[in-house]
Amino acid sequence: MAREFRLAPMDRVIYWMTVALFFLPVIMVVAGLVTAPRNPRMGVPWLAATLGPALLVSATYVWIWLRFRPTRFVVHADRIDVLWPLKRRTIPRATIEKASLIDRAELQRLSGFGMRVGAGGLWGGFGWYWSARRGIVQMYVSRLDQFVWVERGAERPWLITPESPEDFVRAVDADR
Repeated sequence: MAREFRLAPMDRVIYWMTVALFFLPVIMVVAGLVTAPRNPRMGVPWLAATLGPALLVSATYVWIWLRFRPTRFVVHADRIDVLWPLKRRTIPRATIEKASLIDRAELQRLSGFGMRVGAGGLWGGFGWYWSARRGIVQMYVSRLDQFVWVERGAERPWLITPESPEDFVRAVDADR
């Protein structure tokens, strides 16, 4: 029987970062309006220079929501499906050595110095986490605590934040 876990709700830091980033396109448009040239012949180039970047940032936000931020992790007897609105990725259970609940201190111990590569700040951090000790780790986190580390042997480990992380770890370990 499959168990489904949504991506964990954002913690306070990521929530406020997301709120701030949502205002960025609005600020860009307002700044363009405030500093708009008063010459009527400058209308179209000014409009493109103001709205273009704001639309590009907004399109990036949509892309992150649809292709970078997973919505669910589904634990099956033979696999874990990671679901996004526009894609799906399967992790065969045979490649999973173990899943464990870790905190920030344990993440630091496991990985050493690390940097996010991909989308970050808007709804969480999604993509890769490059670490000094482990190299590239697949990362899909929406909070800065209660991580689940999925060890995959020869393949890249995963760092995720499903809702009910303890239940997720039990579900992964249940069929072993």
